[in-house]
Parts: sequence; C-alpha cells; structure tokens
Amino acid sequence: MPSIFTRIINREIPAYILYEDEVIISFLDISQATPGHTLIATKVPYENIYDLPHDVASHVFKHAVQISNAIKKAFNPAGMNVLSNAGEKAGQSVFHFHLHLIPRYETDEVSFHFPNHFGNIETETYQSRLEMIKAALS
Repeated sequence: MPSIFTRIINREIPAYILYEDEVIISFLDISQATPGHTLIATKVPYENIYDLPHDVASHVFKHAVQISNAIKKAFNPAGMNVLSNAGEKAGQSVFHFHLHLIPRYETDEVSFHFPNHFGNIETETYQSRLEMIKAALS
C-alpha cells in the first residue's frame, strides 16, 4: 500500500505543497505542531535515513536549509528543530523518508527531552562506543 506521501506525490490526496522537484516534495504538515511546520519527503519511497543514497541525502538537506530559512523569514521563530524518525521505536509512523522542519516559538508546547548521562559514563565506555562506530564506517 502506498504511503500517505506517495499519495500526495501522485495527487491522490490534497496537500499544501510548498516546493517540488524531481527528487523531493515539501508541504505543510497537516498537524502543524507549530505555525510553519513543514515536511520534506523523497519522491522515491525510501523507508528511512538508513536507505537514503548519498546524493539524495545531499539534495534533501540542501533544500532543508533553503526552506528553513524561508520559514525563518516568514514566521521569525526563536529556533528550529530538524527531525527525522528512523524506525518505530524512534517514533516513525510513516515509513517513507521525510524530514520535519518544526519552527520553535517562545510559547509553543512542543518538547523534546533527552536524558543526560554526562558524568555517569566512564571514559572506557565512550572509547568502546567510538571504536565500534569507527569500525562500522570502514
């Protein structure tokens, strides 16, 4: 079954389309977590960031900068979250790669809380994690 984004790309369902080219489509998120909340989705339905070819990722992020700056100019937010969920545990609910551009305002109700383990992790643990990721890059 095609994702909701594929259905938007195919014009089977309406959307407030902001930008489109041969690789991506950008439109207002229907939830509007904050004013100007925008999505950028790939036209090819890659499941998530793990599947993105490098050239597509580069294209997505090039336009994420451009669209973020347009949102900043239009709405003057206090900040911006750039978010992509990869996998159900990370909160992914549409399994078609997309970025959320979420403008942040002093009075908005959006919150992201990450645990801070600073001071509770030993140097050896950091070093082990670093080496595991470096080895995986090879």
